Amino acid sequence: MNPMRIDGKLKKLLWFVLVGLGVVLLYVQIKPTRLYPQENIRTDLDRFMEVFMYVKRYYVEPVESEKLITGAIEGLLGKLDPHSVYLPQKSLEQESERMEGHFEGIGIEFVVLNKVLTVVSPIVGGPAEAAGLAPGDQIIRIEDKSAYGITEDEVFKKLRGPKGSKVKISVLHAGQSEPFDVVITRDRIPIYSVYASFMLDDGKTGYIWLARFAKTSSEEMQAALKELEAQGMKQLILDLRYNPGGLLEQATELADLFIPGGHRLVYTRGRNKANDEDFFSTNSTDRPIMPLVVMIDHGSASASEIVAGAMQDLDRGLVVGQTSFGKGLVQNQIRLKDGAAIRLTVARYYTPSGRLIQRPYDNGLVDYYTDAYDDKEQKPDSLHKPYKTRAGRTVLGGGGIVPDSTTQPERITRFFNQLVSKRIFFELGARYATRHKEQAADFNRFYAQFNFGEELADDMRAMCKKHGLEFSDEAYKKDLAVIKTMIKAEMARNLWDSRHYYMMIKYADPEVRQAVSFMPAAQKLLKLGKWKTGN
Repeated sequence: MNPMRIDGKLKKLLWFVLVGLGVVLLYVQIKPTRLYPQENIRTDLDRFMEVFMYVKRYYVEPVESEKLITGAIEGLLGKLDPHSVYLPQKSLEQESERMEGHFEGIGIEFVVLNKVLTVVSPIVGGPAEAAGLAPGDQIIRIEDKSAYGITEDEVFKKLRGPKGSKVKISVLHAGQSEPFDVVITRDRIPIYSVYASFMLDDGKTGYIWLARFAKTSSEEMQAALKELEAQGMKQLILDLRYNPGGLLEQATELADLFIPGGHRLVYTRGRNKANDEDFFSTNSTDRPIMPLVVMIDHGSASASEIVAGAMQDLDRGLVVGQTSFGKGLVQNQIRLKDGAAIRLTVARYYTPSGRLIQRPYDNGLVDYYTDAYDDKEQKPDSLHKPYKTRAGRTVLGGGGIVPDSTTQPERITRFFNQLVSKRIFFELGARYATRHKEQAADFNRFYAQFNFGEELADDMRAMCKKHGLEFSDEAYKKDLAVIKTMIKAEMARNLWDSRHYYMMIKYADPEVRQAVSFMPAAQKLLKLGKWKTGN
């Protein structure tokens, strides 16, 4: 994931990559003496070396040895399971940054739009925000050199750097004709796990969107819960949709925030007993127990499934949505001498009731990922074995977390996806925000009352023409409600900040509305589980 840019909708391909990297991690050190099995492997290694030398000597054109060895390692791990992978040094650095939860730079979410480096939003509390950068700003020069046609990799190289170092940029504000120069001192920039947390408009339901599990996730969650409780939260929606997972310890710490001490949250079992662990709740919080709805979908994987599984098995929270991905394998990350690493599956994890939620992967990677993301709701079959929750409810294991209640995601057309890919909502949102600056006085009024006039369709047609996209009247009418929501969300980002961007989207999300309607069932579940509610 681009750690300097947070898109409103996570792309399927990006999510596949994240899950493919094996997102539940357990870091260990393995001594060299343990690397080799007792049996004689000389014959197999001789066979590999024989093929290697024939390729090097006789292949039709020269082949780099490094490519051959890397390919062999990838092939070896690929024969094991979908989540045992090889990480080159560059990929390892990027993934480590994502898990550590920070980088050093100027702090912007950005997009290269029509070859122009454009600010989507300055990161709250970062140097770019302090320097006055705003959504829609164009960075036209970096260190007095044109930034036109810059690539994303070049943005990283030019704008990131050690904390305390400086970079000069030329910025063109939206609606202004002349750019201004500013020197920004780079700083440590957090990569947040909690993308959004706020009260819904009913005044009693808190909403938290957790996008991943990194080193600061439970800390961020505690802060979000404390803030919402201070605002009068009486019930909570925890949104884990499209969350590909992350650190196992963070999953257990986060689940621990909702479960009183003494309950097993998850356990792992492997061939090596050193990888067998049991994780219990610890009474680390005196937070009041209140109704909880956990939202999942086909993109919720690994650590997300650990949390959802614990809430479901212990009858602590109602799980709603679509069947989750089904990743129940645990990887150890092992550093290699050249700076690269491998992630090797060493154990399986099980929910409190004993469910293994790993899906079969015998038919290869393509089927493994595409089947998990099949929009047809998966019906229980022979793979889904019944288990009992703490209160005696029947739940299913063997192929992801099957929700207690199903919600239906909003269906959109291909035309809508094209509008997203062309960043048309972003451009129109900035334009309308400039036209309607008076709306910045009251977000709630803006959300409830602001409507687009007849010019919206004309503006959309003109924008599509500008980007070489064929305008579809049929698709436009079908997607009109969500199109308006996306443009209003981009307006909110411009008029306020990224938090209000997400508020606009989630307020209008039909699945979130469905989740609110399940709160009475979540309340009954607490009574069934004999959880003591209140302070």
